[in-house]
This record gives sequence, C-alpha cells and structure tokens, in this order.
Amino acid sequence: MIRKARIRDVKPIQSLINYYAQKGELLARSLNEIYEDLRDFSVYDLEEEVVGVCALHINWEDLAEIRALAVKEECNGQGYGTQLVKKCLEEAQQLGINRVYTLTYRPGFFERLGFQRIDKIQLPQKVWGDCIRCFKFPECDEIALISQLTT
Repeated sequence: MIRKARIRDVKPIQSLINYYAQKGELLARSLNEIYEDLRDFSVYDLEEEVVGVCALHINWEDLAEIRALAVKEECNGQGYGTQLVKKCLEEAQQLGINRVYTLTYRPGFFERLGFQRIDKIQLPQKVWGDCIRCFKFPECDEIALISQLTT
C-alpha cells in the first residue's frame, strides 16, 4: 500500500535512496534533509517494510518535481514505482500544480507515464537549487522530463 511517510520511515528511506546514490543513480540525502522534507515523501509499504519511496517536491506555484524514486531491487518490475509516481501526480493535481518534472537516467519509464523530454535549462529552480550540489554538476547526464497536468 502507498501512504505518506512517517518519522519511523526516515532511516529506511535514506537507506534506499543512498543505495542508488552509491550507484550514481540518485542524489544522496542526509537524514536531516529527509526529516526536513518528510512531508514530500510517499512510501510503498509492503507488510510493514518500506520497499519503495518517491517524493513530490514543490518548487513554485505551478511547478513540482518528482524525485528520489527508488524501489528495492528485489521488488523491481512489480509496478511499485509506477504506482508511486501516479500517487505523486494525483497529489500535484489536488494541490493545483499543473507541471511536474523529473530528472532521471530512465527516461523511458517516465515517458510511458506521459512525461515528455525537455531541456534542463527550462528548470532553473532545479539547477540552482539541487543540481549545484551534485558531484556531476555542471556535466549532468540525466534526462529532464515534464508532465502537463490538468488541474
């Protein structure tokens, strides 16, 4: 089941995100960052175990980011990531946000969910907010995609 993250989920969330960060696929997150942004996170809870996580982070009045999407490797291919992204898109619609973007190494996954590729230069809030902290900046090789929602 998908639910909003709770305090007890912070360490499992960090472990899952940082597992993929060590592989160079996500931006590492400190415990402090996760605690501060806890309300952004939804988790896929499977029998009291966090097996997936995704965050919807609001950047501006009409713009939010789907980030920190991670599913335990042994649970890949079961639709958990898709369900988490759809939940975040629903949340964005409920908030009245009509543009949701992501940066990813797996653009095909997001394209199957209706996202379209864009140039990162169209996302200055992201570039100067998070990207500047990344060890790959300014040579980022992630693909930017955006979804236009009807609110």
